[in-house]
Amino acid sequence: MYVVPSLLGVVPPAEVLPQRTIEVARRLSHFVVETPRIARQFLRSLDAGRPLQSIAMAELNEHTPPGRIPELLAPALEGHDLGLLTDAGCPGIADPGAPLIAAAHRAGIRVVPLVGPCAVLLALMASGLDGQAFAFHGYLPPKPVPRADALRALDRSAAGGVTQLFIETPYRNDAMIAAVLSACRPALSFCVAIDLTLPTEQVVCRSVAAWRSAPRVPVGKRPAIFLLGKG
Repeated sequence: MYVVPSLLGVVPPAEVLPQRTIEVARRLSHFVVETPRIARQFLRSLDAGRPLQSIAMAELNEHTPPGRIPELLAPALEGHDLGLLTDAGCPGIADPGAPLIAAAHRAGIRVVPLVGPCAVLLALMASGLDGQAFAFHGYLPPKPVPRADALRALDRSAAGGVTQLFIETPYRNDAMIAAVLSACRPALSFCVAIDLTLPTEQVVCRSVAAWRSAPRVPVGKRPAIFLLGKG
């Protein structure tokens, strides 16, 4: 089973994916995907040179019952190479896939991770924050009071030297930034990595105090990764 990274947005695949990743994805005839429509768009962008209707796709997302996961491995158990593909970035990292990968290991299926963009790691690389000790928390609570409590807990961990990473649904980006500036101590570094790998990419990293006094970065509804770290 090949774990296939996808694009983080609309960009020529050759700009962000190694040739081997592209070649493997082009030749696979069986996939487990998060969203078939998005998977077809990605495979079409690779110009595989064959009808997409010839590619078998099974779905794995937050609605997939756990009991169905083993049967998704059927193509691999029958001797076919199988690709695992999510909507953006790397399967299993802030995306579905880990239960299927674990099931593949239990079934004795070789798992091959391919190289490609991972927004979490790209943001950490570009932040200048500590990459020796870090934690990724996925989505924080959406409601203001639990979100503020979660941010204060991340603030304490970040002040202790562990870089904290988290994400948000794009339409709540501005509310998340406002919450960070309200809940976190001024000396902490706060980094926002936006539209990674795209022509509109921005990575802004400065202290919470500097964020409070500077003009607001126009994040809007663009995909973003948020980081807190010791300044």
